[in-house]
Amino acid sequence: MDLLALADFTLVARHGGFGRAARASGRPKATLSRRVAELEASLDIRLIERGGRTLKLTEEGRALFERTGALLTELDETVGAIASGGDQPRGRLRISAPLLFSQTAMGKLAATFALRYPEVRLEVTTDDRAVDMVEEGYDLVIRVNPDPDESLVGRIFLRDQLVVVASPSLTRPADGALVPAVVRSTEQIAAWDVMAAMGSSRIAIDPILRLSSLIMVRDAVRAGVGAACLPLSLVSRDLAAGRLAHWGDLDAPAVALWALYPSRRLLSARVSAFLDHLKQAFPVGTPAELAAYVEPRDDGPIIPSAR
Repeated sequence: MDLLALADFTLVARHGGFGRAARASGRPKATLSRRVAELEASLDIRLIERGGRTLKLTEEGRALFERTGALLTELDETVGAIASGGDQPRGRLRISAPLLFSQTAMGKLAATFALRYPEVRLEVTTDDRAVDMVEEGYDLVIRVNPDPDESLVGRIFLRDQLVVVASPSLTRPADGALVPAVVRSTEQIAAWDVMAAMGSSRIAIDPILRLSSLIMVRDAVRAGVGAACLPLSLVSRDLAAGRLAHWGDLDAPAVALWALYPSRRLLSARVSAFLDHLKQAFPVGTPAELAAYVEPRDDGPIIPSAR
């Protein structure tokens, strides 16, 4: 197989068309078209559907791009690192992260990483859905309690605990009585099972307010409109200051944040550097560490004990 033709096909597929690839690479559009045609002839398969206004890969073309695009990128970067006399991270690093982590911590993480590795062009997008890393061109994704995926490997770098909190002005109801609640827009629940110092209990809720962001939920609870179930790291300062009251821990598995990357992809220097950056930011990976990272203070966050 002609590796140069394969590289040209990958360039066209990544940029979504011959014209865009030509402008990005500074190479003639006709040359790229000819090289892709030669690759198709050598493989005896059609890789790109012609005739449309936008590029469309065939099923075979998509499979080839998914399996070789990342490998060719890693090969180029390895050659570049050897030529420059080192393995200093460089090039583009695309990361997808969930909304709450992006809003609270990702800006600081990205800035400190960029200062430390100026030759890396970091791009972070926010998305709570499980993005397709290969299809959408991500090098690393951060996910909350992800489903098992044989195509991905990674590590947990943070753990959090969901707690039920409310304004001190809101009286916790007796068992069975409804309590006004603020929930996320996607939640469809009727009660919270909580563990507290006095034992376990069930809190029946009346969702009077639905919001799309957990930060919005926290702010609404601060205003006294109702109770909410929130990550401990997000409300530890409020609990310590007495702005919120702690009704107990949600009786559910802990929240785990994973950093994931494709298992079949060579681990690039950029991804390795960012994984190390996460480890340095959160060496233990507790809610207290995340709260302190988001809102640092000399004496650190106070995390109440529910047990």
